[in-house]
Amino acid sequence: MPDIVKVKYQKTGKSKSTNSYGMRDMQERAFEYRDAQHLLIKSPPASGKSRALMFIALDKLVNQSIKKVIVAVPERSIGSSFAKTDLKKFGFFANWQPNDKYNLCTPGGDGSKSKVQAFLNFMDSTEQILICTHATLRFASEELDETKFNDTVLAIDEFHHVSADAENRLGDLLRTIMQKSTAHIIAMTGSFFRGDSVPILLPEDEAKFTKVTYNYYEQLNGYDYLKSLGIGYHFYQGKYTNAILEVLDTDKKTILHIPNVNSGESTKDKHNEVDFILDAIGSVVKQDADTGVIHIKRQTDGKILKVADLVEDSPRERDKIVNYLRQIETLDDMDLIIALGMAKEGFDWPYCEHALTVGYRGSLTEIIQIIGRATRDSNNKTHAQFTNLIAQPDAANDLVKLSVNNMLKAITASLLMEQVLAPNWKFKTKVSDEDKAKPGEIKIRGLKEPSSKRVKDILESDLNDLKATVLQDDTMLKAMPGNVDPEVINKVLIPKIIKVKYPDLSDDEVEEVRQHVVVDSVIKNGEIKEVGDKRFIRMAGSFVDIDDIHIDLIDQVNPFQKAFEILSKSVTTKVLKVIQDHIEATRIKMDFEEAKILWPKIQEFIKMYNKEPNLQSNDPLEKRMAECVIYLKEEKRKRAEANGQG
Repeated sequence: MPDIVKVKYQKTGKSKSTNSYGMRDMQERAFEYRDAQHLLIKSPPASGKSRALMFIALDKLVNQSIKKVIVAVPERSIGSSFAKTDLKKFGFFANWQPNDKYNLCTPGGDGSKSKVQAFLNFMDSTEQILICTHATLRFASEELDETKFNDTVLAIDEFHHVSADAENRLGDLLRTIMQKSTAHIIAMTGSFFRGDSVPILLPEDEAKFTKVTYNYYEQLNGYDYLKSLGIGYHFYQGKYTNAILEVLDTDKKTILHIPNVNSGESTKDKHNEVDFILDAIGSVVKQDADTGVIHIKRQTDGKILKVADLVEDSPRERDKIVNYLRQIETLDDMDLIIALGMAKEGFDWPYCEHALTVGYRGSLTEIIQIIGRATRDSNNKTHAQFTNLIAQPDAANDLVKLSVNNMLKAITASLLMEQVLAPNWKFKTKVSDEDKAKPGEIKIRGLKEPSSKRVKDILESDLNDLKATVLQDDTMLKAMPGNVDPEVINKVLIPKIIKVKYPDLSDDEVEEVRQHVVVDSVIKNGEIKEVGDKRFIRMAGSFVDIDDIHIDLIDQVNPFQKAFEILSKSVTTKVLKVIQDHIEATRIKMDFEEAKILWPKIQEFIKMYNKEPNLQSNDPLEKRMAECVIYLKEEKRKRAEANGQG
């Protein structure tokens, strides 16, 4: 199956080169904002966030009268990213030297008395740096007054683990520390997306943060070796174990994520699944007693492959293999890693070329983290690949609704990933014909410029997150296949989602944000052709000169049509019918806002075809117009009744 997303990069080497302080591109950008009290760093996996934090935290200790730095990580293994680091040898003015005594990412319970006591001792000592897990921070904070965090930097790694949910005690803790102390907060995340509907921060808290965004495109474009990334979906019927060899190429260094035991794709026996995969590849020669590495003789040519099984439950066996993976130095040390979760046990495998994932993943954060496993720059690869193996829905199955939804969400996620991975355009208002766009800019007539700092901030650093919310909205998923008029999607559905996500925006600000979301989605998903020095984009079926685009024209394009066209090519007609039927059954209810947009189009339709739209039509838009006529007649009848009674 062809890739849904294929992005090429320039190999500029920029994201890996360093300045006179030894800082990479992303770290230098973050360091510019070292004076901010609340800093949010959004940057992809492997871009150097942990070192960026060291630079900023040391500057706060040395130059900003800060007394202490607490680094909280989601799990113990990640604590190793913040180990002692010699920064002076690269030109920086101080070294990162945490005392081992206050590295609490050690074996033992995160909420144990000894770790909590060590945390409390640290707060009363003259020591400057402590590293612990999110859990230890939570337990210890229960015994501390918030003012204890005065003059302290609280750095939270993998910040997407926090949320504004009442149940999330870390989110709660952060809010009270921000309100009741002078603490400096540095939050770091590879992705601010959540598959769930709860925001990470409440809007009023989020507004306090200075944001530094280093996007995926900048990261990948600045590599030395990797020059393209593909994202594809492969659909199977029956058991996934029978289809796995269609997509698992054992010549490529692969990390294979088998499905969660609770998911529909799982056979419910994870160890059996691993054995089946190993047998499908060839025959097991031995498992090394010291390292846990499995040696397999490949069926096709007898080549010996090295496999790591991270699905293994026994802590002793698991620690052995994770330890081996942390010490990998050459290409030949490993060929295939089979994992259940996200395989983020604190090891890096830059040689990985292919991330193959079975089953739908719950959130975009997870997909980004998985793709991040294959997008490290390494001299053994010019291309990285993410493949998602998904079950095809079958009309007879009760789980159809779920599978259809998952499939649409998977396609949606890939669509969004493409937008995250592609270059960013800047959109400006075109005032006159002489008003020429600079490189990287597109000028659009009638486009509203941001009128407030809040809108500017959203457009600069939250646009992809907002698109994630739009694309993962249930109503939007039902509208995506083109059965809802594009103008209704753009002018009714999208603003509703923006209002919920940013309740503090005025109607004018919502409209400014809405226009940019639609423009960004339509342009990035549009097919762009260059002829001479002119660029043309396909809009609603015909090519239009990019320099002549008007916002009204953009509003007539379904920003997500491309995803559904891809889906149509990728699945059988039978499956497509299942999807269409499911969408029919969950139709968006008609409301007056949609009817208002459709009414002139219905009149135009009647004039053109000399008949009313047909409810039985195969064209989903004609059908929707027919429904609108019924809705309007019904409304008219209700009003007449009400007036008659009045």
